[in-house]
Amino acid sequence: MSYDYLLHIALILISTKIFGLITQKFQMPQVVGALLAGLVLGPAFGINWLAPSDMLTKLAELGVIIIMFSAGMGTSVQDLRKSGKPGFFIALCGVLVPLFMGALLAFFFNRGDLAHPGSPILQNFFIGVILTATSVSITVETLREIGKLQTKVGNAILAAAIIDDVLGLIALTIITSLAGADVNVWIVLLKILLFFVFIAVVWILFKPAFNWYAARRQSKNLHRYPIIAFVLCLLMAYLAEEIFGVADIIGAFAAGLIIASTSKGEYIANKFQPMQYLFLTPIFFANIGLQVEIPEMTWQIILFAVLLVLIAVLSKLIGCGFGAKCCGFTNREALQTGFGMACRGEVALIVANKGMAMGLLPNALFGPVIIMVVCCAVFTPVLLKLVFKPAHGEDVYSSLEESALTDRLEGHEQLEILSDQILTANKEMQKKQ
Repeated sequence: MSYDYLLHIALILISTKIFGLITQKFQMPQVVGALLAGLVLGPAFGINWLAPSDMLTKLAELGVIIIMFSAGMGTSVQDLRKSGKPGFFIALCGVLVPLFMGALLAFFFNRGDLAHPGSPILQNFFIGVILTATSVSITVETLREIGKLQTKVGNAILAAAIIDDVLGLIALTIITSLAGADVNVWIVLLKILLFFVFIAVVWILFKPAFNWYAARRQSKNLHRYPIIAFVLCLLMAYLAEEIFGVADIIGAFAAGLIIASTSKGEYIANKFQPMQYLFLTPIFFANIGLQVEIPEMTWQIILFAVLLVLIAVLSKLIGCGFGAKCCGFTNREALQTGFGMACRGEVALIVANKGMAMGLLPNALFGPVIIMVVCCAVFTPVLLKLVFKPAHGEDVYSSLEESALTDRLEGHEQLEILSDQILTANKEMQKKQ
């Protein structure tokens, strides 16, 4: 048995921390540093200190599941419900605009002469399908880092990202079915509908059962609650992917929402933070960088790669920004929403690999897709931090008032805790007497 995996994990953890501190010095989110660590130490730069492996891939997948599970636990269901309609319209525009802009770009570079079987029209639309995917995990981590996850824009992005994945799955299903794959569109749509029914049923059954159990056990053996929550997360992620054909991260996010609605939601969320930040999250972001192997490309392909990156960002900015603006968002909030939805990641790479296997993505265009994914993953956190900066001349008193309100709330919570402790002590003294 080889123990090299221990060295690889150690290298990932220390390198992501070092690169994270460096990027933080340049006012960039630390997730950018984790991505760069994977790029520099992996095959992309030729150093090859680290290489993709099945173990790292599985740990990275577990990492993104935990990220989305924690995002669900940190999301207000009421705020998310309010963002439902705007989220749907933002997601719809954020799928249609990239789909057609990506297909139009591919049309100028791929007219059936890239030595691949299949219809060039379907190949071009498949490029658009790749651009519809949003890697919300990087956006979630960035918004959490800058303290903007539980905001109007943060909730809209989360709601839109969930719907975005479903709409992107529908688009992928339609394209693959037209390409002659053994896929029934109506069965897939039925599975998606049944998945959301399944979430509702689990919510209705699990929440009261969990609260009843927690009330009976009171404060005994609190460590069992995070275990129960983790089991629910893994089961829902598995069932989403294997049974309903929906992305596992959607199942994990739904599990987080369910746990957040229980009486122990806040306690469980705090227990997951060490595992998330100290181990799984760095591996997930570094693994994205490790997956990058840029092949040799002609100047036409390089030009296509540059334009693909621009279209990837602009299409989400235009589509999601327009959708947000139509839903009553301010210009700045629409800009924040557009950039928040611009990130691509592992979903786009998985879709691209599937397209290559089916003849829907020419081999020559796979390199630009990789470049697009990496650039979007690096640019999005930087752009988000810029657009969330306070505007010049913004009212300072509102910030001071918000800070004072936070201090009062924290003081109130401390008083409540102290009051509970005094009441408990009095009860114990009465029992002894």
